[in-house]
Amino acid sequence: MHRLEEEQLSVWRAFVNAHASVIERIEKDLSEQRKIPLTTYDVLVALYQSPNKKLRMTDLAKKVVITRSGLTRVVERLEREGFVIRERTEEDRRGAFAILTREGKKAFLATWPTYADGISNYFLNVLDEEERTIIERGLSKVYRALQDER
Repeated sequence: MHRLEEEQLSVWRAFVNAHASVIERIEKDLSEQRKIPLTTYDVLVALYQSPNKKLRMTDLAKKVVITRSGLTRVVERLEREGFVIRERTEEDRRGAFAILTREGKKAFLATWPTYADGISNYFLNVLDEEERTIIERGLSKVYRALQDER
């Protein structure tokens, strides 16, 4: 069994609790304002930021914080809602692209102001500039280390 010092566990708990609380508050704001949920937003923004507003499903899964099976369900729902379309690839008939539609772009753009306000109100405004710099540096380091392992 691996032992962690209390200070180490405290850092981990602070990260997990802060993340969960901020996301919960933003989700609540989005729901109250009848905006799309964050899971939907994450998929739409990944497509919006990609060339030609489309990504292979495997690439989309890498860009969003959701399991592949969860992504398939989300994309199926988004397709029914008219926010994305799926298209089989020419070279690999098993592969598929998710493509952002005009309605998907509108939903994503309409959601951004509420999301941005939540990021500011519940996260950025609570921290001073030095704290934001340290957190960004540390979390980026963790992310890069895990990406290098892929």
